[in-house]
Amino acid sequence: MIRRWLVALPIGILTALVAVSGHQGSALAHGEQRSDRDALVLAAASLQNALDAIVQPLERATGVRMRISYAASSALARQIESGAPADLFISADLDWMDYLAERRLIRAESRVNLLGNRLVLVAPKSKPVTLKIAPGFGLAAALGRDRLALANPDVTPAGKYARAALTSLGVWDSVATKLAPAENVRGALVLVSRGEAPLGIVYRTDANADPGVVIVDTFPETSHPPIVYPIAITSNASPSAVKVLEFLKSDAARKVFDAEGFTAPRREP
Repeated sequence: MIRRWLVALPIGILTALVAVSGHQGSALAHGEQRSDRDALVLAAASLQNALDAIVQPLERATGVRMRISYAASSALARQIESGAPADLFISADLDWMDYLAERRLIRAESRVNLLGNRLVLVAPKSKPVTLKIAPGFGLAAALGRDRLALANPDVTPAGKYARAALTSLGVWDSVATKLAPAENVRGALVLVSRGEAPLGIVYRTDANADPGVVIVDTFPETSHPPIVYPIAITSNASPSAVKVLEFLKSDAARKVFDAEGFTAPRREP
């Protein structure tokens, strides 16, 4: 499916090409007129399974054709800043939504915290690992000479959550030179699922979606900032964006998100 290889596309290409979830591919260049019955959603890669499942019921209920492009929140936010024709943005953290808000690229009144998630340590199903997450736990020893798969901690939300968790548990310094950083959280998941990394840190929803991995343990929620997925309509959105936003906040959408393992967003203490 076209939407699946979009996750790995370079940033520049995404400005001219978008994925169509549930439809054939379509190019949409800067300045091209969009239909009021279309809505392009730029969404964090970890939302792919849930949003793919929501497309058809949303289209039936609203009459809007929802197109979705998945990638790291950082890459998508920069695409919107560069003029990508997006109608809605769903980030995997608050920072990248704040980034667009500061530049007045979203409609502030439409912004809402949509979902929450949990951070987990995973291993290949073919090579399970027993390891209990706790302060000073033996992650480096478990890795040996191998590397820890995670999303790039310098820019991606999942990577930043992972670094925060490992730092608070006192083990970041012991593994900082043993990282296999991926472009986004789904990339990190693939490294573990294929057995190319013995351990990885991903969202619980990603682990649930891939039969090739097993959850070793779940990070304490207190070890990292709350995982929050904010959603907002962009400043140049088509009228159809409102219908999409309302459906994604509905009970029908919530049932799908719950089934995928998402939670209600947790607030800072």
